[in-house]
Amino acid sequence: MFTGIIKAKGTISAMQKRGGDVRLSVRSDGLPWADYEIGESIAVNGVCLTAVALHEDGFDTDVSVETLDVTGLGKLDVGSSVNLEPSLSLGDRLGGHLVSGHVDCTGTVVSRTADARSIRFVIEIPEAYARYVAKKGSVSVDGVSLTVNEVSGNTFDMNIIPHTAEVTLFGEYAPGSVVNIEVDLLARYIERLLSKDYDGISIDFLKTHGYAR
Repeated sequence: MFTGIIKAKGTISAMQKRGGDVRLSVRSDGLPWADYEIGESIAVNGVCLTAVALHEDGFDTDVSVETLDVTGLGKLDVGSSVNLEPSLSLGDRLGGHLVSGHVDCTGTVVSRTADARSIRFVIEIPEAYARYVAKKGSVSVDGVSLTVNEVSGNTFDMNIIPHTAEVTLFGEYAPGSVVNIEVDLLARYIERLLSKDYDGISIDFLKTHGYAR
């Protein structure tokens, strides 16, 4: 589990194709790599990956075909910057929201505009996933926990404060940038629960009584 609070930025130092999968090497001077062990979970642009080798300045990880298909990791090149977050430890602060590192889809930056000292981004996602994004709800974008300002169709927008723009990749994004999206965990589980009628409580029942739309 993660919180969507990025701990460091890193750089892709190598990408090796291995039987259809990819061995990814990440380097960063922003994390205490000596404290980690092989098998650790580390989120790279919001994707939960397993460290298969550790170095004094980073780690190596294997990325499966499924992950390459669903996320934007396959579009990275050597030299690309990435957001990094190690997995939670018991007792850590939950500064963002609970993030699993299981990316649902990719989205595309539609626009980037100045909004006082912040930057307002509009992101478009596939229609099938837009239903899980709600005004003032939480969403993970390339591993960054964010609050949604507004939702319109299959786009949503949010404000990025100067600190977030500096310590994450948001400072580099422009219209057309592809980002990894993980919707809120609760939204997915609620939909699953409502997909069946439990003791007469269904989505139609909730709509009738004003608890759903």
